[in-house]
Amino acid sequence: MKRKLSAAIGVAGMLVSIAACGSDSKDGGSKTAEPKSLTVWLTVDAQKNWPELVKAADDAVVAKHPGLKVKHEYYGWPDKNTKLDAVLATDKAPDVVEMGNTEMLPYTLKGAFAPVDASQFDNSGQWLDGLKASVTYDGKTYGVPYYAGGRVATWRKDIATKDGVKAPPKTYAELTSDLDKIQKKEGGKFSAWYQPSRDWYAAMSFVYDAGGSIAKEEGGQFKANLSSPESLKGLNEFKKVLDTYMHGDKTKDESDRPIVYGQGKSALIFGAGWEGSTAALPENDKVGKLADKLESFVMPGPSGSPLPVFLGGSDLAVPVKSKAQGAAAEWINAFVGEKGQKTLIAKGNLPNNKTDLGPLKADPKTTVAATAAESSWFVPMAPGWGQVEKAQVLQTMLQSIGTGKKSVEDAAKTADAAIDKVINTK
Repeated sequence: MKRKLSAAIGVAGMLVSIAACGSDSKDGGSKTAEPKSLTVWLTVDAQKNWPELVKAADDAVVAKHPGLKVKHEYYGWPDKNTKLDAVLATDKAPDVVEMGNTEMLPYTLKGAFAPVDASQFDNSGQWLDGLKASVTYDGKTYGVPYYAGGRVATWRKDIATKDGVKAPPKTYAELTSDLDKIQKKEGGKFSAWYQPSRDWYAAMSFVYDAGGSIAKEEGGQFKANLSSPESLKGLNEFKKVLDTYMHGDKTKDESDRPIVYGQGKSALIFGAGWEGSTAALPENDKVGKLADKLESFVMPGPSGSPLPVFLGGSDLAVPVKSKAQGAAAEWINAFVGEKGQKTLIAKGNLPNNKTDLGPLKADPKTTVAATAAESSWFVPMAPGWGQVEKAQVLQTMLQSIGTGKKSVEDAAKTADAAIDKVINTK
């Protein structure tokens, strides 16, 4: 879930507060009329997988506002933003809209969303770092985290066992030792770790693990940081992984990784938690009963801690043109607040906060995904980040590193120059 405010939303009366619904004043203190309707845009995930939660949120808000009509529209990820762009230019904007966490920034910069009072939402002080960062800009909060999705290591336990590895690694030294054994046994055409070069989510995990970053903010301006000693250390470790264990096409990205993994020519992948199960679908499984042969674990990092992961997920925002901002905030809290998170967790999602991660870490069925999500990173919340992504600066750098076209140092220097040209541009 990938996409990205400050600009001209400086109107003091726009702070959304659950407590404020129905109490804004007009004409010397008279109450604003109760909203007659509330329009909520969600992706089809909610429609298909947790419609009972949608209804519970509707019922909770209607109970506070008798006669309120709650309308829903559901969209697929590829269609939503095209429709949203068109509607935001009119006076028919929805009151609540679901956004991928990396979609938040560009819309916030355009002034599309109203600021919200984070304190009015359950567990806001414990929101996961990667999700909190996605709704925060210039010291204000412009959305509410919905749910999260992390990244884990998944390997073929049948291959590991056959090649003399008895248990998933707990440290990076154990990981590389295990992969060395597998690589030696399986031969040079096999990828002990199938890691596409252009997968910047994985590469940047190594960068952040080493203490580096994509960019740093200083005095309100962002400066590319891939050439720093710490970032170079992480990039060099990523290159070592590619050189040692990745024997596939060094120009590929991660988009078809589950399909490639299902072909049985690799032992380990590091990606979204659903990728292993997707590889094991009948149409992708060329191994036979692949689902029974997979095992996931928290990816250890070279630093000695779990490798920090890019935390994907969704947020909920209130468009600035909404005429029912207070009721919209109430609906959001009813949907993704304390009770809502229990439903989302039961459906296999990671919660939006660290408090709810605790029990999941203690449950063998969810401990890997929950533990991995606890250590996360997010993209720079810079005005020009969308241009960096659009230009695929990181992917180009990583392909140059993976194919050996450029040294790590030269590739990072080129990427830094490209990032610095646009990262502060609104």
